[in-house]
Order: sequence, then C-alpha cells, then structure tokens
Amino acid sequence: MGSVEQLAAVGSVLVDPRQDLTRRFRALFTLKNLGGAEAVEWISKAFGDDSVLLKHELAYCLGQMQDGRAIPVLSAVLKDTRQEPMVRHEAGEALGAIGDPSVLDLLKAHCQDPVVEVAETCQLAVRRLEWLQSGGDDKRRDGEAEENPYCSVDPAPPHSRANVDELRGLLLDESLPLFERYRAMFALRNLGGPEAVLALGEGLRCSSALFRHEIGYVLGQMQHPAAVPALRAALERSGESAMVRHEAAEALGSIGRDECLAVLRRFRADGERVVKESCEVALDMLDYENNQEFQYADALARLQG
Repeated sequence: MGSVEQLAAVGSVLVDPRQDLTRRFRALFTLKNLGGAEAVEWISKAFGDDSVLLKHELAYCLGQMQDGRAIPVLSAVLKDTRQEPMVRHEAGEALGAIGDPSVLDLLKAHCQDPVVEVAETCQLAVRRLEWLQSGGDDKRRDGEAEENPYCSVDPAPPHSRANVDELRGLLLDESLPLFERYRAMFALRNLGGPEAVLALGEGLRCSSALFRHEIGYVLGQMQHPAAVPALRAALERSGESAMVRHEAAEALGSIGRDECLAVLRRFRADGERVVKESCEVALDMLDYENNQEFQYADALARLQG
C-alpha cells in the first residue's frame, strides 16, 4: 500500500478531467491495486465525472476490491436515476461482488428497475449473495467452486459441468434464468480453448444486452485470438448497444493482436462517446500487451519518475 501522499498524488490524476483519459485509467487501476480506505475514497470522488466509461470502471474496480467501505457510494450510484444505466448497472454488480448481505434489500428493490440492464444486474447480484449465504465456495460439491484462473470476482459461480457442448447448450438457452446461463459462461471461460471461445462468441447474438456485454468481458479475459471475429462483428454491428460495443472494444485491446489494431483505430472516432473512449483505452492496453516492459497500472511509478 502506498503512503497517503502517494495515494493523493495518484488520486489527483484520477479526478482531474483535464488529464488524458488513458492516464486517468492507469491511475484508477493503480488505486485498485493499492487498496485501502484512501484508495476507496479517491475512486468514490470521481463519480461526478462526465465520462460514462470512467464511472463504469470506477464501480467495477470498487467491486473487485471487495471493500465494504465502498458500499455507501455504490448504493447511492445505483439509486441515482440521473446516473447512466451502464454506471448504475456496474454499481449493482459491484455490490454483489463485495458480498455483504446488508445490501440485499436494496438490490431486491431494484430487481424491477425500469432500466432492464439494471434490473437484470440486481437479480444476478441477489442470486450471488443468496448463493454465498447458502455456503458458496465452502460447498465445493461436484467441483462447483473450482479455482478461477483469472482471479476476478464474478457475478456468478462457474457451473459444475465441464463439457463444452453441454455448457454451450445452457449458455444459449434463453428459457433458463440468467444466473444459470452466467454460470455456464464462467465455466466455459475457465475451461478455455478454441471450442469454448467459439461457444461464447455465439452468445454475442443472444437477446439480453447485459448478457452480451458480459460475454465480451469474458472473451477479453481469455485473450484468445479465436474470439476476434465475433468481437469485431459486435463492435461493427449497426444498432448494437453501446454497452456491448464498448466491452467488445476493450476485449480486442486485451487480446492485443495486430489484427485488432485496425478495427480499434477505425472506431476511435465513433459517434458513441463510450465506444470512442473504449477504443482509446483499448489501444493503450494494446500497447501494454505488446510491450513486456510496460506496466499498465503504472501511475505511481510515473509520478515518482
């Protein structure tokens, strides 16, 4: 953990709208990695920004930190209908990630939110908290809580089945509860390999925008080149939700192949600000993937340099 002064220096970059967005992103992920009360406080200060993408990532990072001190600000963001749906959704997901049952009533109240992505997110978060209360990772029945190779806090535990065809069937079955389909999604991710990647890619055509956006996120985690055609198609698709297109762009940046570069450059001037900014950040991430000496969350080192 850095000193209070170091945290303040990084936090000042995060909350300064005059700074380049890619620099602010690096400051955010530096604070996430440092953790602690001051880091939570600095991240919380940036929710008044006008960048939807940045605010979405603030909520994501607070959820991944699993620090209960973030619950008040995340609850306020979820309840604030002036905040963009993409930001409110991520706040709901983050509350589920923290795993504190004290937020169950709030999440249940938003399970019928007028914004469908927020409602679906809160339904998933409630299911996750109920799963944790029932024993969660301690149950380990049939390998239900197998190790997550990506070390992320996910909205649902992976399914116990390990057959790609079976999991693909569950993933694409729109009659099933979203929580069960998410479980199939994370099981496919954990299995890995081109067959699992292609099965997940088919999910980018399912009806729920929230589901499609999570598929994009998972494919970005996997960083498998077999995902590039499906992600590129999602980014290019006319009428696709900005929430999905942004995640597809960031996933292409995470994969970091030369073939991703041209499509990201093409959409760097997209009419949707969140997509445009995602392409900028993705190109910055691509620099990271292609340069082994480059540390992405490097705001502290840069300030000391």
